[in-house]
Amino acid sequence: MELKKLAPNFAVQDISKTVAFYRNVIGFKLEMVVPEDKSGVEQELSEEKTYIYAMMSRDSVQVMFQRTDSIGEDVPPLKGVPIGASVSFYIEVDGINALYQEIKSKAEVVKKLETVWYGMQEFYIKDCNGYILGFAERK
Repeated sequence: MELKKLAPNFAVQDISKTVAFYRNVIGFKLEMVVPEDKSGVEQELSEEKTYIYAMMSRDSVQVMFQRTDSIGEDVPPLKGVPIGASVSFYIEVDGINALYQEIKSKAEVVKKLETVWYGMQEFYIKDCNGYILGFAERK
């Protein structure tokens, strides 16, 4: 048996807003979206449509976003669960100083770039849905 990857699925209110944040602030690219009518998989957002799911990636990091009502239908224990989490998502990177300079004016930085006691240089931001994303590089 082999575990192959971990791709978090974030519950969100607005797929288009979330895609814009991850694209414009962190540099993720859109892999696919599913419209509200579930008519198929699309590769780009349309202003005329509302979406229930999106998958995005940057380098080897992949994330999924699912509208709260839809995720509650697919995974019943998640029905009505508040957005945000008591977990942070820790992303290891190369070139953390450049990434910090790129992101710090576009997102709410909740912990500034610093080297911590366990040898990582890291910073944390809050995304547009209240999720905490940590970025770290071993120094």
